[in-house]
Amino acid sequence: MAASQRGIKKEILALLSQAELDTVFSVLAGYPPEKLLNPLFSGICSSSEKTKWNAVSAMGATVARLADQDIEAARIVMRRFMWSLNDESGGIGWGTPEAMAECLACHEGLAQEYTKILVSFMREDGFYLELPALQQGLMWGVTRLAQVHPVLLRDWQAPRYLLPYLDSEDPVVRALAARALGQLRVMEAAEKITPCLGDPTSFSLYADHRLTTVTADQLARQALAALAPVSE
Repeated sequence: MAASQRGIKKEILALLSQAELDTVFSVLAGYPPEKLLNPLFSGICSSSEKTKWNAVSAMGATVARLADQDIEAARIVMRRFMWSLNDESGGIGWGTPEAMAECLACHEGLAQEYTKILVSFMREDGFYLELPALQQGLMWGVTRLAQVHPVLLRDWQAPRYLLPYLDSEDPVVRALAARALGQLRVMEAAEKITPCLGDPTSFSLYADHRLTTVTADQLARQALAALAPVSE
C-alpha cells in the first residue's frame, strides 16, 4: 500500500508539472479524492509555477468532490490548511491561502463555513499572515473567492481588512490588494489605489486558469476601471 501511495504521488506530481489543466482534471477524476490529497499538498508548495497552479486548481476540484461525499473529511483538509499556516506547524504554508480559497470558491458549503477563516488571515487580531509572499497568496485568494461569493466576503468585513494592504511595502501585495478591492467594488479604495499607477513592477498572475505576466500599474488601472461610476 505504501509503495502504491508513493507511486500515485510520483505520477500526480509529474502530471501537474507537465500537463495542461484540462488533462489534469480528466486524469484526477479517475482517482478517489482522498488518494489525491497528499500529492496535491506537495504540489501547491512547488517552486514550479506550472506545478503549483495546476495543484491549486486541482485541489479546489478535488476537495469539492470530497466534500460532496464526506463533508467531515473536507473539514479535515480545511484544518490541515489552517495548521500549515500556524507558526507551531514548523512549516511556511506556501500555496496554502491560494489553495484554501480555491476550495471555498469551488464548494458552497465550505465557503459558508470557512470564509471567516480566510478573512481572519488578514486580521491582526486573527490569524494574521506576516510574510509578504503569503500575503500575496492571500490577496489572490480573496480575489478568487470574490469572483464567486462577494457577499460572504462583505459579510465578514473583508473590504475593511483589505484596505491596509494598499500601504504594504511589497508592490505585488499592493497590486493584488487593489485587484481584490476592485473585484469587491470597494469604492472608497479608489483614492488609495491611484498611487499605484505607473508602478512598473512585473510578476506572474494566475487567472482564468492561465498564467500571464502583468504589472502593478495594469492591475491598478483595472481596479480603478472596476470602481469607476457607471454612466447613465
